[in-house]
Amino acid sequence: MSRTQAVVFLMITALIWSTGGVLIKSVDWPPLAISGARSAIAALMLAILCRPLKWTGSFAQIGGALAYAGTVILFVLANKMTTAANAILLQYTAPIYVALFGAWYLGEKTNFSDGLAIFFAFLGMTLFFLDELTPQHFWGNLVAILSGVSFAWLMLFLRKQKEGSGAESVILGNSIAAVVAIPFFPGHLPSLKGSVLLVLLGVGQLGLSYFLYTKTIKYVPAIQAITILFLEPIFNPLWVLLALGERPGKMALIGGSMILMVVLMRALYAARTQVRSPVA
Repeated sequence: MSRTQAVVFLMITALIWSTGGVLIKSVDWPPLAISGARSAIAALMLAILCRPLKWTGSFAQIGGALAYAGTVILFVLANKMTTAANAILLQYTAPIYVALFGAWYLGEKTNFSDGLAIFFAFLGMTLFFLDELTPQHFWGNLVAILSGVSFAWLMLFLRKQKEGSGAESVILGNSIAAVVAIPFFPGHLPSLKGSVLLVLLGVGQLGLSYFLYTKTIKYVPAIQAITILFLEPIFNPLWVLLALGERPGKMALIGGSMILMVVLMRALYAARTQVRSPVA
């Protein structure tokens, strides 16, 4: 696969991911049931597409699965409890937590720029709570932050699996999310529209997108991949605004913009530092 093809597929991945907010909000079903059904469909699809699989049972593989399950469950809950913009922008604090925890788990050194990025990211997060929030939105923002933490650990565990593709952790994580959601399934199916959207969530928004992501990410430089994936937090709230008329608060938009800028600047600095460093 050429780099141009990989970039195109990565753009498609980000745009598919960006439909999560509007699809989740449009399904007339409890959030945990949506999460479980979406993950069950995605697990089946990925198990078919990603063969052969290599199950090692390593700490990183199991940890990645648990982190993935936490990420998808918390993200669906956050989308039902707060605005789609808040949910996705707060989840995109994940690279900051990678910098925070990476020094301990991966032995990666942090520097002054990392500390500065973490400070401004947390400052941006506080702006989300300066809006006139309902109690549900307040707790939804907290759930979205936890989704970001879980997403960060998924990144760390996947990076720890140097010889693995990560597909096994994603499949197992989807399976865990589906099992966890079983007690929360209601005694009825969603409406016909909701059922169709649920299938789209599992097959496309989660299944196809992660298949494309795992197949193309290795062909694109890290900094280019990060900038392309920024399409998700930009388009996610836009689709919700156009389809459902949901508008995020002004302070949340300011805080979210600060977070995205901090993440992007840190990634640019890291890429520049790697280029300057001699290769061992």
